[in-house]
Amino acid sequence: MLRRTSKWIIVLVILLGLAGVVFNALRPRPVSVIVAEVAQGIVRETVANTRAGTVKACRRAKLAPPVGGQIAALPVTEGDRVEQGQLLLRLWDDDLEAQLRLAQRDVEAAGARAEETCAEADVAGRESKRVSKLRERGLSSEEDADVASGHARASAAACRAMRSNVGVAQARVEVAVAALERMRLVAPFDGIVAEVNGELGEFVTPSPVGIATPPAIDLVDTSCLYIAAPIDEVDAPAIRAGMRADVTLDAFRDRSFPGTVRRIAPYVLDIEKQARTVEIEAEIEAEAAAGLLPGYSADVEVIIAESGSVLRVPTEAIFDSNRTLVLDPDSGLLQEREVETGLANWEYTEITNGLVGGERVVLSLDREGVAAGVAAREE
Repeated sequence: MLRRTSKWIIVLVILLGLAGVVFNALRPRPVSVIVAEVAQGIVRETVANTRAGTVKACRRAKLAPPVGGQIAALPVTEGDRVEQGQLLLRLWDDDLEAQLRLAQRDVEAAGARAEETCAEADVAGRESKRVSKLRERGLSSEEDADVASGHARASAAACRAMRSNVGVAQARVEVAVAALERMRLVAPFDGIVAEVNGELGEFVTPSPVGIATPPAIDLVDTSCLYIAAPIDEVDAPAIRAGMRADVTLDAFRDRSFPGTVRRIAPYVLDIEKQARTVEIEAEIEAEAAAGLLPGYSADVEVIIAESGSVLRVPTEAIFDSNRTLVLDPDSGLLQEREVETGLANWEYTEITNGLVGGERVVLSLDREGVAAGVAAREE
């Protein structure tokens, strides 16, 4: 009897063991999920550009001489840093130099003639006064006095005419200088030579009306940079000049640059019929802009509003606008939670109700098997 009971106990144990194995085999395994902790932090409401923006210089001049001619001097090369007023290019101007020298000599000659004529006028004036005094004493005739007075007036008029000729000659010098200046390109501001189109001895011609040609010199002032970026017309009304912005560039993926919105265009661009935008300009702080180059592509994220040290979760943890999944550490099950949200952007969403700090929300919502009520484990 004892042996029979022992056998049944052994059989029962074996059956229970087999049942446990089968149950474990058939029981669903916990879903692997990526989670993030609900924690305090900064949340910003932002607006970003729809297409890539461009780094631009506050001052950039595409320079070309207003007249055609042969390049006689080209003292700069691409990449040179130049100062305001520095010579960049000079066309052949020997004939104009000669005309300037001739005009300067005319000024000297006119001045000498004026000096001679005015000296004679001075003598004639004194002679007229002397004859007039003699006439008062009866020692000179009225005719002599009239002749002396007329000669003095004529000499004075000749003096004024010669002095006017000096002014005319000086004006001709100014005309010659202006003509000479048209043959030269000088830097209108401090900057860097970005492009040079031409070589010594080549001929350059001004652009025909309505036809753009490459500039002889492209000068860029890199001391002040800004970003021009298109913003969707729906988002543009929320932006104001003076708002802070974060600027990111493909060339510096691990950095962001502080900026400020300085201008919102007063018109809408409709380059693409279904994607109308408003261009904004964000200026980068001078110290942060060191090393940036005009032409870089950039993205601008304008900060519309900001909440500091609030409860937040990654935005990817929110689905259906106001729901999230929370991993219960005790049961290991996923719980669906309805939440109330505040400010939000592509990275974080502010939680005003429905979650507490320290809870862990699911980020991998699109994984197969992730749903409320299923067992889960952190990845």
